[in-house]
Amino acid sequence: MASQYDLIIIGSGPGGYVAAIRASQLGLKTAIVERESLGGICLNWGCIPTKALLKSAQVFQYINHAKDYGITVGEASADFGAVIKRSRDVANGMSKGVNFLMKKNKIDIIEGNGRVKPGKKVEVEKDGKKTEYTANHIMIATGGRARQLPNVPIDGIKVIEYRKAMSLEKQPKSLLVIGSGAIGVEFAYVYASMGTKVTIVEFMPNVVPVEDEEISKELAKQYKKLGIEIHVNSSVEKVDTSGAGCVSTVKTPSGEIKIESDVVLSAAGVVANIENIGLEETGIKVEKGKIMTDDYYQTNVPGYYAIGDVTKGQALAHVASAEGIICVEKIAGLKVHPLNYNNIPGCTYCTPEIASVGYTEKAAKEAGYEVKVGKFPFSASGKAKAAGAPEGFVKVIFDAKYGEWLGAHMIGTNVTEMIAEVVVARNLETTGHEIVKSVHPHPTMSEAIMEAAAAAYGEVIHL
Repeated sequence: MASQYDLIIIGSGPGGYVAAIRASQLGLKTAIVERESLGGICLNWGCIPTKALLKSAQVFQYINHAKDYGITVGEASADFGAVIKRSRDVANGMSKGVNFLMKKNKIDIIEGNGRVKPGKKVEVEKDGKKTEYTANHIMIATGGRARQLPNVPIDGIKVIEYRKAMSLEKQPKSLLVIGSGAIGVEFAYVYASMGTKVTIVEFMPNVVPVEDEEISKELAKQYKKLGIEIHVNSSVEKVDTSGAGCVSTVKTPSGEIKIESDVVLSAAGVVANIENIGLEETGIKVEKGKIMTDDYYQTNVPGYYAIGDVTKGQALAHVASAEGIICVEKIAGLKVHPLNYNNIPGCTYCTPEIASVGYTEKAAKEAGYEVKVGKFPFSASGKAKAAGAPEGFVKVIFDAKYGEWLGAHMIGTNVTEMIAEVVVARNLETTGHEIVKSVHPHPTMSEAIMEAAAAAYGEVIHL
């Protein structure tokens, strides 16, 4: 293995490995440093294995409601161990796929803990042995980890984070989830669908608080139907783990209550992995727990770059990938444009799914826009009704003056597969009228986007 490279990347998540492949395509001699498994958290403990768990939960729900589709089946039971195993097998397969891509693109894999050093050097430690490498360019893509609340320490047994939540040995009878972001609501659905009594505690006024308020309210309504108990404007003050399970003290608007559960899942966001990687020694600037960069991910120290969860953008896999490609193409001398962080799709894969991009209605009005808003419920969609999935709706927001598509917010089955239309349309500066006049196939869930746009302009047909 060489000791001199054009580019060394620390971290092989969806930011690091994608950047490495693009760098190789552009002729850069590239190495990637990884201390655990190729693919990072996303492939091994995040995006991919959670989707496997969610699919198992959805299949279990389908079976339990088979009679709604005219099918009679015997009583079903969830083999929790087998569900977990399938999820791990999917993750392992994906990690092996990244390994193949590294070899295919002639990218060197350096195993161990990476640390940046002055003079464009990277020190990698493995099994007590330190090896030094040099590169013209060094990229930090070390990702993030679960945030620990100071008053709710994670012990990995009774108080757990997302990694443990997808590898528990047995299914808990009851689960308290702290936080209702994507991680929190996805695990809430998985466990509730398979019979666990789930309670969500959210500090903000609505669940999935980054979403449009109407989306948040719809998810809360659907979750309550599933039997999930929700406390908003509330906080877990402490968790007593001295007994057989957990007793959580929860501060609510109506007073303090105690909630008993077998396990507590702390899903209160993520923090960047920036400790002990040589930033101080190298002089790389950090602000509010994030590495500071310019629009092309160059830090304040020439030759050192940072992408993904360690920077100020949205902590999403597809953001890290896009940042990695832009950074590498800039290094290679290509003409590139900065990433538009207001056109990043957000997806939450619970049931019903949530997908959104751009301004919420509230944010658009606060930004000074006069808006046209259109909504189309899936209860009026032939495809949704036929599929037995009439829950949810599509909401679109346009600038009343120029027709600019300011935002879109969806909740329903498969909406994460629909949001890309909006992202592309906004990137092309497509107006509301152009969406209304673009023929959408029938019957599909995607028709709801066209219908919602038509509703915004008083032209909706099926409402």
